[in-house]
Amino acid sequence: MRTERGSCHCGAVEFEVELENGFENVRRCNCSICSRKGAVMAGVPLEGLRVVKGEDKLSLYQWNTKIAKHYFCSICGIYTHHQRRSVPTEYGFNVACIIGVDMAAIGAIGASNGAAQSLAPAAP
Repeated sequence: MRTERGSCHCGAVEFEVELENGFENVRRCNCSICSRKGAVMAGVPLEGLRVVKGEDKLSLYQWNTKIAKHYFCSICGIYTHHQRRSVPTEYGFNVACIIGVDMAAIGAIGASNGAAQSLAPAAP
């Protein structure tokens, strides 16, 4: 098990992720929000991500079914992580927020079809 630390741009929000096998299932999503933010994400179980600083600085954004929870720093606006709608027992986190990460060394970045999953009817 390896612990990596990440932060938003301004440093107000810091988090740790527990990675059993390093960065796994690294991907970009084509849903309406992910395609606009352009983040490269990986996932961990809910217990594998801890906000260690600045939880009070996080803003929550939800839309449509209101199941997914997207978190952003309220100061600098950087997306740090989200609780997934398709797998609510996991957090997706922004790999580029990991301190010292070499994005070029990540290798192939997969894709997930969140756009197809976003076609679910909106919650009342």
